[in-house]
Amino acid sequence: MATNKAIALTGQAILGVLSSECPPEFAGAQFELYQPSNFSSPMEEGISLYLYRVTINTARRNLAKRTDAQGKTFRPSLPLDLFYIVTPWARTAARQQRLLGWAMRVLEDMNTLPANLLNRYGEAGSFRPNESVELICEPISLQDMINIWEVFKPHQQLSVTYVARMIAIDSEIELAEGSLVGARGTDAGEI
Repeated sequence: MATNKAIALTGQAILGVLSSECPPEFAGAQFELYQPSNFSSPMEEGISLYLYRVTINTARRNLAKRTDAQGKTFRPSLPLDLFYIVTPWARTAARQQRLLGWAMRVLEDMNTLPANLLNRYGEAGSFRPNESVELICEPISLQDMINIWEVFKPHQQLSVTYVARMIAIDSEIELAEGSLVGARGTDAGEI
């Protein structure tokens, strides 16, 4: 399972994939993580990745306790889903749409981010070798998109939404193992 740096590393890895696959047509493009303040003065050309929502993955909420190489047992990992808005930025609508089409194709081709790729854009060992993150295009309703962009109006941009599923963040709290029970008693309630 991943360390607490996993949320940031996932976004950096997505942008890293886009940057490394950038065709000559978009040679000057930038690839940046955005927060709300960035939308008031966006980049001239490129792709922004805005994390707008984080939820606990309820399908995998009850993960097993984690045991490390030394046999220590820790509290279960916290399974998260990360929701992103991918926005292309360009001077013309046609170039913006070409940039979005290219980015969506790259993200679809790399819909599973393995640990070696995730660790490449941060600290090695943040994700274990057998871990991966699933990246899926997950459209949201028009009303939800309008609600998100309400903060940034009047400059709503062409965008697409993705979800990175099952980022499991490890706990550092070790669980104390009690000794095995030797006998059971049924003397409850006796004085």
